[in-house]
Amino acid sequence: MKYEIAQMLKQGSGAIVNMASVVGVVALPNILLYTASKHAVVGLTKAAALQYAKAGIRINVVAPGAIQTDMFEAVTDEAKAYLTGLHPIGRIGTPLEAANAVLFLSSDRASFVTGETLMVDGGFVAQ
Repeated sequence: MKYEIAQMLKQGSGAIVNMASVVGVVALPNILLYTASKHAVVGLTKAAALQYAKAGIRINVVAPGAIQTDMFEAVTDEAKAYLTGLHPIGRIGTPLEAANAVLFLSSDRASFVTGETLMVDGGFVAQ
């Protein structure tokens, strides 16, 4: 963000979308450092969004649930079943679904959205 913001200040506007995780807003046991780092991303995003809003820079964060990535594929079948069960929608998300959230927040359609965490989690945190 340091370099993105510098450029956006020069051009007078911009949109930044950071990537966190559902554990940026809730916590799960046994992944303490990952949870803390994702909470930090959410906090940094909110603080920066407030600091740069008047400069025309919107800063938001996407917080996905489990997504079908190499990281997900690397876990055991038991872990995959557990993670799938955490999502009320009944499945794991796709990279395209997470990317679509980023595209929305980057677009003019989100021109009045800043400092927000967009959950792309199949209902995970709604429980």
